[in-house]
Order: sequence, then structure tokens, then C-alpha cells
Amino acid sequence: MGAIGVHEFITLDGVIEAPSWTFDYPFDSRMADAIAGIMGSSKAILLGRRTFEEFAPSWSTRTAEDDPGAPFMNETPKYVVSASLQTTDWNNSTVLGPYSADTIRGLKDQTDGNIYVSGSGTLARAMLADGLVDDLHLFVFPLTLGTGQRLFADGGPPARYALAGSEAYDGGVLHLTYTAAARGRE
Repeated sequence: MGAIGVHEFITLDGVIEAPSWTFDYPFDSRMADAIAGIMGSSKAILLGRRTFEEFAPSWSTRTAEDDPGAPFMNETPKYVVSASLQTTDWNNSTVLGPYSADTIRGLKDQTDGNIYVSGSGTLARAMLADGLVDDLHLFVFPLTLGTGQRLFADGGPPARYALAGSEAYDGGVLHLTYTAAARGRE
């Protein structure tokens, strides 16, 4: 059974929307190694429609010479959650249809390994609310934005997480890894 790992760039005040604000910070090689480790341990990619539509034109043309993550992004089976997208030309991509917790559970059941989620805020929030996320990889940037889409929406269900790891990078960015606490302990 697969485990879902969500990777997000996030501000101190929880904003994940349009992370172009990350460009103001150095991209530490250890951060690249951490992201490569998350990707490398995964056997499938799960994305929301908006993230998929941003990634497809960019990643589908990259080679390993352009970016060491290109083989993973292009060769790994990709699943996109969308109520509007019907087909895709990106290699190894399948449209799952609109969000359904049961569909995601089925994907977890059929995947022999981790499932990588990058960005995909709407999808990530829905899966968090439904208890489907096993690991959170939060790359916390030392700034606040005051407004923007947040990872945890107001009024969402309470949940507990256990810290599984942390690493500090140049520029003050922290990689915090959390695992979902055992159900019944919330």
C-alpha cells in the first residue's frame, strides 16, 4: 500500500499560493538533495489540475541534462485530480476525475510505494481533511505574506502530527517532516 507524501513550500503564516516568493532565497544544495530524496522514494506522482497544467509544459521537455529531476517527473506514473481535464499528452499521465477520497484510497491501495504530491494546494487540503496524507514535507521560508491560499484552511478538522525530521538551510529555510499521528490520538 502506498503512502502519500506532500511537499510544500510554505511561509511562516502558512501561505502556499504561487511560491514565486521562494526566488528571494538561495536554493541550498541540501534542499535539492532533500527534495530528490522525497521524489526518489516515490513510485507515483499525484497532482491537482492547476499544478499539473503548470508542470506539464515545463517538465515534459526537460532532460536529465537540464535537471536531474526530469527522469522522475517524466517517467513516473502521474495521476491528476480534475473535474475539468479530460485528457493529457504528458507521458504516463492518467486523469482520475474529480476529487474523491475513495479514489485516492484506491490509488494508495494499488501503488506499491510512496506517492509524491508537490504543490496542488486544493488537493492537499482535501486529502489532509480526509486523513489521506501520511507525510508532510514542509519547506518553511522565513517570511509572512498576510494573505494567500494556506495549507490548512480555516474550519478544517483538527489533526495531530509527529515531527519525523528537521533540517535548516542557508537563508533560514527549514525542512520539517511530519507524519500523521495514529488515529484515535487526535
